[in-house]
Amino acid sequence: MKMNAYGWMILWVGILSVVMTSLTIRNPRRLHLRSHKPSSFTILSSSSSSSISMASLQDSLAPPGLQYDFYQTSCPDAETIVRSKMAQIHSRHNDASAALLRLFFHDCFVHGCDASVLLDDSHGNQSYSTEKQAVPNKTLRGFDEIDVIKEEVERVCVGVVSCADIISLATRDGIVLAGGPFYPVLTGRRDSIRSYYEEALDEIPSPDDNITRILRLFAVKGFNERETVSLLGAHNIGKMSCEFIQNRLYNFKDTGEPDPTIAPNFLNQMRQKCQGDNSSHSRNGLFESMHSGMSNFQELSSSMSSGAGFDSHYYQSLLMGRGLLFADQQLMAEEKTARLVRAYASDDGSNFRSDFVEVMVKISNLNVLTGSQGGVRLNCSLPLFSSK
Repeated sequence: MKMNAYGWMILWVGILSVVMTSLTIRNPRRLHLRSHKPSSFTILSSSSSSSISMASLQDSLAPPGLQYDFYQTSCPDAETIVRSKMAQIHSRHNDASAALLRLFFHDCFVHGCDASVLLDDSHGNQSYSTEKQAVPNKTLRGFDEIDVIKEEVERVCVGVVSCADIISLATRDGIVLAGGPFYPVLTGRRDSIRSYYEEALDEIPSPDDNITRILRLFAVKGFNERETVSLLGAHNIGKMSCEFIQNRLYNFKDTGEPDPTIAPNFLNQMRQKCQGDNSSHSRNGLFESMHSGMSNFQELSSSMSSGAGFDSHYYQSLLMGRGLLFADQQLMAEEKTARLVRAYASDDGSNFRSDFVEVMVKISNLNVLTGSQGGVRLNCSLPLFSSK
């Protein structure tokens, strides 16, 4: 059996993590952050200097049907193709990584990582609304990039590699290209046969949610406070249209005043950057700050950069009252999340990156379809029976 270098690396990660499991036990709901850097048992990505703790994989049990290098015999070049195409895309559009990261979150947050967010129709009936049409998803970007990658994979292996696996792999590769940490992605996911419009409306957090609702929505998906604060650190990268913070700046909760949690100097800075229309706008997904490309309205608007790297600057900004979104700044509203913010802000980002790896592995495996469930779409935007 032939296996490329990348495949051998992933296999080695899996074997060593099993060995480490018998030697070390970690509590995934520990209350205090580590004060040291990751374990010495690390592996370096070939495309990044970032390392991943072997112990970080121990807390996430692989769902049945997922495995390392699932396509090693059926499509051995699949992961290489995804990685290569993602590198090309990133070289042309360096905000594509943030776009795919947001697309990935919105897919996995509704019925798990099943590529249901990509569908243009559900049940083959145009009268059914899709996740794409739900308000939190209307500004999602990255669909074209996934189509480009899928098309290249299909040229080599017809009907083998799922759209759900392509999103998961492309997101990981995009994170690495954006300077984030490498983490192994199990494969073998299957694609959903339908989309979930109502669930997308109800279950995806919004930028004006308070801390109670944020924690509740993440808890329903199985994430504790620590994992939630770590996941929100994805706001380290990307841009946000001023459209989505206008109310914070001028008419917070219909008071006619700005959000009092914004630091005065930051309020002035944001108002200068986001001059113009201060009328109300629709609620959008919590990961609104991560997208590439803009709608016609957004092209006329300014934008605020949330950052350019996976370090501690997101958390340091929250300590100074400089969170772009109300939901971001709400992490300082309760001590149980504020202490995690302070801990993540206290170093160069090492603790955040280590924990971000763990939570990305966890969300990648969330409620996946495997085996005889779902199927493999030939076209990521069409239901199975419409794409053949």
